[in-house]
Amino acid sequence: MSAGLPAWLLRYRWPIALALLPALVVMIRWASFLPSVIDWDESLYLLQAREWLRGNWPFSGVWDMHPLGAPAIIAVFFLIFGESLETVRFLGAFCVTATGYALIALTRVAGAPRALGYAAALLYAAHTLQMGGLASNTEILFAPFVVSSLALALAPGPLWPRLIGMGVLIGCALLVKQVVTPEGCLAFAIFAWPLLRERRWGLLLATAAAYAALCLTPTALVAVIYAIRGEFHIWYESTILAPLEYASGRIPLEQMFWRITLAALALRWLLALGLPALLFAPREPVLRRLMGLALLWFAVACLAVAGPGFFFPHYFLIVVPPLALLAAIGAYSFAHYVGGLRARLALAALLGFAAVDMVATDLAPRLTRGFAMGAPDTPRRMAALMNDELQPGDTIFVPNYQPVVYFLTQARLPTRFPFPVHLTGGFANLAGVDTDAEVARILASRPRFIVLDRTEWFAMRPSAMSMLTEALEEGYELAASFAEERGPVELWRRVEAE
Repeated sequence: MSAGLPAWLLRYRWPIALALLPALVVMIRWASFLPSVIDWDESLYLLQAREWLRGNWPFSGVWDMHPLGAPAIIAVFFLIFGESLETVRFLGAFCVTATGYALIALTRVAGAPRALGYAAALLYAAHTLQMGGLASNTEILFAPFVVSSLALALAPGPLWPRLIGMGVLIGCALLVKQVVTPEGCLAFAIFAWPLLRERRWGLLLATAAAYAALCLTPTALVAVIYAIRGEFHIWYESTILAPLEYASGRIPLEQMFWRITLAALALRWLLALGLPALLFAPREPVLRRLMGLALLWFAVACLAVAGPGFFFPHYFLIVVPPLALLAAIGAYSFAHYVGGLRARLALAALLGFAAVDMVATDLAPRLTRGFAMGAPDTPRRMAALMNDELQPGDTIFVPNYQPVVYFLTQARLPTRFPFPVHLTGGFANLAGVDTDAEVARILASRPRFIVLDRTEWFAMRPSAMSMLTEALEEGYELAASFAEERGPVELWRRVEAE
């Protein structure tokens, strides 16, 4: 088959394939550029980023219990490409591409074939369509740092430069989300294994201390900056105490197994393709070692998923890189065992079909209302209506709906707690303030508009429901109602005094 191809194409097929990876990722993730909301957390991060660029720092200006890494990365992209939802979704594609390149690098330093790494990259990209992975969420943002650190841990070469690179990468990942800690420990364990086998105890202790210091340095620098600003207590309560309190909670076992089952169904191709690795990879020393790494990595990633105790869908994105690697090993080892060009082509077609199936699975729900997928959704329509009437300095209040509405209206925030569950919902205890008093203060300021999601009405605290009901009855009129699949979303306008 290759006889009819130009010689230059055969010579440069691998650089061409690497250059095409970003385009393939964008093609796979094209639907991320359509909706205004994919995941609520992403909406909070981009709102934090926008407000940061306006001088309102994370935590003191816009509260959250996650570190400031996600809004920091988004803010950098806002500065380069402009403040828009498209910029945030491009960031997601960028990070998925970077993770793909890191997977390729990891397989290459392990001595595996190039095709195996490329298959892992494509399988990873395809499965980020599931479980909220189209959003530029933390699990998408920190994946390139984690996978790159593992590649450095496996790579040959001078010890200290690799260690410094690993520490900086994991340190940056910890600024995005602390849940990367188990994978950071795995990276050092891989790095330190040769030292342990050689019983070089002094060097082992020195590298461990240096690695720990490097991992903690970015967080320590952020703490110092907030201390200089006189806001250390806010930073400490937000990123240390609140996550610990959050992690102390647990969902019921029945709900946990239900969410794990849903995740397993979403990752069905990776699990199925990974099975041949257990049978055929042990025949090749390189593949056997790489399979061992993938299995160990998957086990550690499962610990990271289980750590917070809530098993939200996007948490399972943490296991996608090791499962993509394991699936690629299974596919390649089976094709190598069968032998022949036809077997390899058939397996390549199977991998392509798996990617197409992931795209189709994501696309099917979007076609339930016809082909008008690019039409403005409810947050955009609602924001357009408000923008026609909002005056400079006006505020809006979104007590139980998508916080992206704040971003789309460019309205001034009425509170540092724009995320509904932190202010009116079930996680208000994490905010560290009297949230009832905060809701009362917001309503007393009489925002120009109030957005209510009637399907989420009873998810609010009774006290917040009571205050909102009284405020709406006394000073607001229903301006519009928007029909969504789950129920109506109402827009209330302030009634001006005669």
